[in-house]
Amino acid sequence: MAKAKTVFVCSECGNESPKWLGKCPACNSWNTFYEQKIEKYTETNKAEKRINNTPKPLNTYIGKESDRTSTGFGELDRVLGGGLVKGSLILLGGEPGIGKSTLILQLCEKVKGEGKVLYISGEESAEQIKLRADRLKINNEDILFLGETDIDVVNNAIIETMPKLVIIDSIQTMYSDEISAAAGSVSQVREITSQIMRICKSRQITTIIIGHVTKDGNIAGPRVLEHMVDTVLYLEGERYNTYRILRGVKNRFGSTNEIGMFEMKEEGMCEILNPSEILISEREDNPSGSCIVTSMEGTRPVLVEIQALTTQSVFGIPKRTANGFDYNRLAVLIAVLEKRANLMLGSQDVYLNVVGGMKINEPAIDLGIMMAVTSSFKNIPIPKDVVVMGEVGLTGEVRRINLIEKRLKEIEKLGFKKCIIPENNKKSLKDEYKLDIIGVQNIGDAMRKLGLK
Repeated sequence: MAKAKTVFVCSECGNESPKWLGKCPACNSWNTFYEQKIEKYTETNKAEKRINNTPKPLNTYIGKESDRTSTGFGELDRVLGGGLVKGSLILLGGEPGIGKSTLILQLCEKVKGEGKVLYISGEESAEQIKLRADRLKINNEDILFLGETDIDVVNNAIIETMPKLVIIDSIQTMYSDEISAAAGSVSQVREITSQIMRICKSRQITTIIIGHVTKDGNIAGPRVLEHMVDTVLYLEGERYNTYRILRGVKNRFGSTNEIGMFEMKEEGMCEILNPSEILISEREDNPSGSCIVTSMEGTRPVLVEIQALTTQSVFGIPKRTANGFDYNRLAVLIAVLEKRANLMLGSQDVYLNVVGGMKINEPAIDLGIMMAVTSSFKNIPIPKDVVVMGEVGLTGEVRRINLIEKRLKEIEKLGFKKCIIPENNKKSLKDEYKLDIIGVQNIGDAMRKLGLK
């Protein structure tokens, strides 16, 4: 088959070139050119497009709720907003070995009885997939396997079998003869995703695409890939830790920033229905430098343990290390402690860890982080039954946080006795709680209430 004509386009400014260039002459960006196929249409095709795509009044269309199919995983349904939407295109990313293929293969078993499932793999053979399926005790006769990387063969298989669900594992292994670039390149990934989207959406076939991630943690390929799909999911976690966090960063059919928690076991991915209890279960009796905080992950409040360690710096410049929290934000909070609380941290190395492999960027945990650092610096433990939350400004004031009622109900459910919250949040509380709720206006108040000052 003759190759289609292509042009090279800059991903930053859209400048076109007949050949690849290392530097864009229009915007001076480096390594931004990718190959794109030139679509040609005859006059007949143009006339058909004009007839089929005439504008119509919006009021003439009928809005209806999307048909959803449960995945069998309550945590996955939560992240998706209620289940798989018919005809949707879902992108699942994660590091190699994190458990993407295991989770998707279990999903194929959970939707047993809903229709055919076409599993297309460009990385593993049928024998390898079968070994994993036997280990996971998967016995769904409706699962069809195709080991192929040519997108034309894949498209024909989808049209012939008309499955309920299509799995592409992974998008970086697929290639098209019409693009001269290597498989996994920007142009190949973009073109293949576009073809799969056209075929599956026109036939209302739900499709899950598995993608690799780069060193920065982003899905490999053009950023436009995330804009093309309906839902983007990331499977996070440390490879040597059993806990996995499924995070939704884009969802056209539900809320974003929802998380689902799983534990990788011998029998596969197992749901964790109460993440808060798991994340604080291994806490010691009363260690210094440890504090419990609450973080909102979508609509779910999650209790997390923050651990801080301060030690005398050996070198002239103190070291700051943050695991699971923004490093720059930690530096700001330490500066506020030095200025507003008179803590001499300029000669101290400060290490911060969010237990359980969680990554939290919510400002509501600012106060908890500062109290954990203070506790470690003064070697005074924070009481075990206390939860601390609040956003901290540069002047040391503790500012209001959102969804305080949901956070307090989760804290109360897990048996904590006392809670430190912003004073403005305490004034607006309407419900009664069994907690001893203490409002604070600044970090000095919080330190006195916790016995750190």
